[in-house]
Amino acid sequence: MRYLVTLKVNAQPDGPPPADLMEAIFKLGQEATEAGALLDNSGLAPSSEGARVEVSGGRLTVSDGPFAEAKELISYALYEVRSKEEAVEWTTRFIKLHRDLWPGWEGESDVLRLFGPEDFAPPA
Repeated sequence: MRYLVTLKVNAQPDGPPPADLMEAIFKLGQEATEAGALLDNSGLAPSSEGARVEVSGGRLTVSDGPFAEAKELISYALYEVRSKEEAVEWTTRFIKLHRDLWPGWEGESDVLRLFGPEDFAPPA
């Protein structure tokens, strides 16, 4: 099963992430890749560099960022794992690095299963 994990920041100390956090994230990513679990990951530019495309009442609207949400979506990871529990385990390890190595940082991750062709099999 594939899972998309998103990371949102709620509160962040001033300045860049600590070097030891970045090193630990790199090592965890390397471990997940070598285990065959991590397919892709990347940081995301601020929403001020993005756009939102919306349809409401039959009308299509395009708006430039930044967006009003209080929580900024800052990264994602794509996992191929056997279960939701395994995706949650990798995500928990990632979030714990932030808790342990960047005092004052607060955030959250969503672990979302992606549909695959098997979810849309033709009726028998």
